[in-house]
Amino acid sequence: MLGGWGLYLLFSLPALILGLWAQWKVQSAFRRFSQVRTLRGVTGAQVARWVLDSNGLYDVAVERVGGFLSDHYDPSKRVLRLSPDVFDSPSLAAAGVAAHEAGHAIQHKLAYAPLQLRSAMVPTVQIGSWMGPIIFMIGFFMQGALGNTLAWIGVGLFAAIALFALVTLPVEFDASRRAKQQLVASGILVGNEVRGANAVLDAAALTYVAGAVQAISTLLYYMFLLVARRDE
Repeated sequence: MLGGWGLYLLFSLPALILGLWAQWKVQSAFRRFSQVRTLRGVTGAQVARWVLDSNGLYDVAVERVGGFLSDHYDPSKRVLRLSPDVFDSPSLAAAGVAAHEAGHAIQHKLAYAPLQLRSAMVPTVQIGSWMGPIIFMIGFFMQGALGNTLAWIGVGLFAAIALFALVTLPVEFDASRRAKQQLVASGILVGNEVRGANAVLDAAALTYVAGAVQAISTLLYYMFLLVARRDE
């Protein structure tokens, strides 16, 4: 029978390795194609602005934000924020990332159902991410029905996090699909340039897959602990 650490590693190690590999992959692809300038010389900020305006999103601002690959779209403030390596860079990597984030703004405009669901789940996930482990541990080490109930509530919060990670997948994949379409239709990228942007977007998609795998493995680990305790 596996001990505590052995059991934990059995569930978490494969997901951890996948996550580290995905992070390396996206950073490697970004750094590689951030050195390749687009033929048209447009920056990430210009790409984002063009995609937004082409879809009637004139009221969505494009701002610079600090950090590395901290790029995101804020639907509550209708602002698309790009990191310095994307905002100011006329590279293939910057074009891909900027178009991807603009893809989220297009989803917002079209009321894309998975994006709406993910946004609605944010408050629950924020609570669950820090309360879930606490509630589970309290319940797990308590005796009786109350402890068991608390532990399963903790598992329920972990389940919400796992569901959030799964819902994130179609949101991100769809944003990348829209990005690729926009980059080609606009003529911002031509010929083999599209492959470079695609490589960055495809590598980024792996990080979301890894995140979902990690969330599910964590959920299964805590469920296994409870079931195993019940069967003792």
